[in-house]
Amino acid sequence: MVKEVEPSINERNFVLQALREGHRIDGRGPYDFRSLKISLGPELGQAEIQLGRTRVLAKVSCEVTRPYPDKPTEGFLIFNTELSPLASPAFEIGRPSEEEILISRIIEKALRRSRAIDTEGLCIVAGEKVWSIRVDIHFLDHEGNLIDCACIAAISALLHFRRPDVTVSGEEVTIHPVEERNPVPLSIHHIPICVTFSFFDNGELLVVDANLLEEQLRTGDMTIAMNSHREICTLSKAGGIPLDIEQVFRCSKIAAVKVQEITEQIQNALKS
Repeated sequence: MVKEVEPSINERNFVLQALREGHRIDGRGPYDFRSLKISLGPELGQAEIQLGRTRVLAKVSCEVTRPYPDKPTEGFLIFNTELSPLASPAFEIGRPSEEEILISRIIEKALRRSRAIDTEGLCIVAGEKVWSIRVDIHFLDHEGNLIDCACIAAISALLHFRRPDVTVSGEEVTIHPVEERNPVPLSIHHIPICVTFSFFDNGELLVVDANLLEEQLRTGDMTIAMNSHREICTLSKAGGIPLDIEQVFRCSKIAAVKVQEITEQIQNALKS
């Protein structure tokens, strides 16, 4: 497996000294996201997100399947992530890395376990037929902060997606093609957005949306998934330095502002 090139001592010292003085090497402030570009389509349920030089493509598809016996009225929402050498030479084909597993779990917690998508609204015939919604997330360029970029891509694609309309008459189910009837949007209760914080100098310094070099130098990180109602959907801290409760509260306040901004950008992209 090819490993990422480790930062030199000079790079490390330069980045950390700049952060101590309130600056970042790309000119941003500590709480600034990189430029966010949201491209939807050309197919329904397809979203390409560019966060700085990090790029992620999400594509939603659906099929009719049988529900679980203990949940006869619930459809499925499945997430599939693919970290390939296309995004970075550090990734290997066919062997999920710890980073891929972590991203997949956070996306699932943020979007599925928070009940953002109404899975009962995917039921066609109770106990017999439900919709299975699959979100494939492809990482195209890795320049830091894959989690936030992937979350924005997944929820944007789900908001943009339309499933075929269905008519149920007795035991007969008719799935109408798009040419015959307008497809139906998914029932989405809220829009969770991930905001990842990176910590330096034993947690005294923090930045939002770290680039790849900053990720390599950080001593800890934390991801907060929140919606525009300021409800925390999930909070993930996988190792790194311990944080006191004041720091967590501080991060949640910063996240609330960022989530509002990103949600507005997604909604504007959908309107246009």
